Amino acid sequence: MHLVVTAAGVGRLSFSFLGGEGRTRDVGGDGGYAGDEAMSDGKEGDTQQDTGRSVRPPSVADLVIVLGTLVVLIGGSLALFGLTALDGPIQVALVLCAMVAMLVVLKNGNRWEEVEASGQRALSSITSAVFILLAVGALIGTWNMSGTIPTLVYYGIQLLSPGWYYAAAALLCGIVAMSIGSSWTTAATIGVGLVGIATMLGVSAPITAGAVISGAYLGDKLSPLSETTVLTAQMVRVNVYEHIKRQAWTSIPAFVIAFVLFLLIGWFWGPAATDLGDTGSELTALGDLYWITPLNLLPLLLLVVLSARKVPATLALIAAAIFAGIVGIITQPAVIRAFVGEPALNPVVAGIKATWRAMANGYEKTSGLADVDRLLSRGGMDSMLPTLWLIIGAVTFGTLLEEFGLLNRLIEPMVRAAKGTGRLFVAVFASAFGLNIVAGDQYIALVLPARVFRVEFTKRGLAPTNLSRLTADSGTVTSPLVPWNSCGAFMGAVLGVPTLAYLPFCFFNIASPLLSVVYGFTGFKVEHGSPEGGREERKPQSG
Repeated sequence: MHLVVTAAGVGRLSFSFLGGEGRTRDVGGDGGYAGDEAMSDGKEGDTQQDTGRSVRPPSVADLVIVLGTLVVLIGGSLALFGLTALDGPIQVALVLCAMVAMLVVLKNGNRWEEVEASGQRALSSITSAVFILLAVGALIGTWNMSGTIPTLVYYGIQLLSPGWYYAAAALLCGIVAMSIGSSWTTAATIGVGLVGIATMLGVSAPITAGAVISGAYLGDKLSPLSETTVLTAQMVRVNVYEHIKRQAWTSIPAFVIAFVLFLLIGWFWGPAATDLGDTGSELTALGDLYWITPLNLLPLLLLVVLSARKVPATLALIAAAIFAGIVGIITQPAVIRAFVGEPALNPVVAGIKATWRAMANGYEKTSGLADVDRLLSRGGMDSMLPTLWLIIGAVTFGTLLEEFGLLNRLIEPMVRAAKGTGRLFVAVFASAFGLNIVAGDQYIALVLPARVFRVEFTKRGLAPTNLSRLTADSGTVTSPLVPWNSCGAFMGAVLGVPTLAYLPFCFFNIASPLLSVVYGFTGFKVEHGSPEGGREERKPQSG
């Protein structure tokens, strides 16, 4: 799924067919998909295709079969394999779920060619994510080889104290993500270094990952450079800066809660100074293996500059990965010769060969210290293949459910049951979070609730800024909490911590949607009336 920027801003979501004609769905104007039919009430009769075939709308039984299969297979894979389920069993489960969805769609009278085209659209929608993941794998490999990540860790160990480490990690990632507008880039760069430092300091890697993700998503939500922030505002037809101001009403309190929790964990439950062990051996090992110099941080500086200038993420990441290889030729010639294993090779040729290999297969080092080896022996495009397998299965399954009406069948009863403002807020949250679970893609979790609930918010006299804030809190922020969601899979892969391990510590990502729902029940910061015609805050109808 790609954002197509026009003179008027983000105007449409573009889906490119593989082997077919391109299609564009408008998300500007009235906020709905161009050409989409009105939301079904679930009682219409059979529809007729151009060929005269009868195509039945999905039934409740169809939805139960598909979602029941998802629950049984995902739950079974987790029960049998635990956290290692992400190494393949969950991927198999998602592929099987997609097959069951295909059978249900075919049973309802749709042709296989239509199902196949839907699968092609699913794959084309993740083209950007595929190349970003591959670029991140390449970047981690060359940054380890060139000394960029080791230098971050070397300086970080000396500057950061375990007592406030988690809180500092969250704050640092929040600042970086707000500056560049990307939670993914923040986690793949600063986040990787912070998790590596945690390992050296003897503090918890899962808690550190939760802090990284909390900060990264705070910055992503409040940055006008973030594509999800722009998309959410456009879908609900509000000014992006008005949207960011309203998001701050939940995001800042949620981050304060997270920050305090990270401080308390570090102070009262973190390792005592006497339990930290001797980090001097790790520092000595890094100093012996690499020439530690600020020059090693030039690839990080380049990435920040390119990201701030809105260079496409894939190009910025690949440029930073290649530049790290060039820096490594100058600053780490001994590391490169040892990695290539050909001492007599010309230094420039050895550098090219080492960079190429690190981008493809990652960097490996055997120093004799387990923590150092775990930090350094990572990366490579091939390390991202299991994650891509996971995303392909999840997004294909989600696209089938969306395009053939099964997701509308899931959401419609929520809309009808939401009688009060509080219940309406709960329905939006349940829809967005549920779509992150069922569809495995944060864009579907943002676009569909915004489209479905926008009319309902207007009918009830609720300003659209309420919906834009709630959709972002419920869709964007919860996406990294689901292991098979594209965001959860990405975070688990780049940080080296399983999604289910860091999930309990993503305090911001849990608090933000909960605060949004509480606001709906209490009426706090719930705005009524048209955003152009003035607003007032009132108590909502009873939840």
